[in-house]
Amino acid sequence: MTLTRRSFTTLAVASFAMPAFAATEPRWFNAGDDLATSGRDVVAYFSLGNEDGVMGSDAHSTEHKGTIFHFANAENLATFKADPDKYAPRFGGYCAFAMSKGYFAPGDPDAWTVHEGALYLNASKAIRARWALRRASHIASGDTNWMNHFPGER
Repeated sequence: MTLTRRSFTTLAVASFAMPAFAATEPRWFNAGDDLATSGRDVVAYFSLGNEDGVMGSDAHSTEHKGTIFHFANAENLATFKADPDKYAPRFGGYCAFAMSKGYFAPGDPDAWTVHEGALYLNASKAIRARWALRRASHIASGDTNWMNHFPGER
C-alpha cells in the first residue's frame, strides 16, 4: 500500500490528536468537589432497585486511583476496599453514552445502571434510556474509546 501525501497528513494529524485530547481529561469525572459520583455510595448501587443513588459520608471514605469515594456505612467501605475496580463506575464516572460516541460528558449519579456486574452512569435518565436500547454495542464502543484515552485502564 502506498500512502499519498493526503493520507500521510491525515494519519499524522490523527496520531497526535488523540494523545493530546486524552491528556486534557482527568481520569475521573467529578463535579468540582473531587468526589467520585458526587459523593454517592458506589457499592449501594448494586443493591438498589430503580431509586436514585445513596449519599455517602466523609466519615466512610477512601481514595482510589486519585479520587475520593464516600460510602453510607463502614460495611460498604470495606466491600469497596476489597475490590474497588468491581464497584467503581466504568468510564471514570463519565457518561457511558457519550463515551460510546467518543467524547467525554458528565455522568449523573442518579442516571445509573448496573449491567453484568458493572456500574455505568449516563448524563441524564433520558440519555440512559437511549443508551439502554443498544447497551451491548454502546458498551463495546465505549470500551474501545476509553482504552484510546486511558490505555491499560478499564
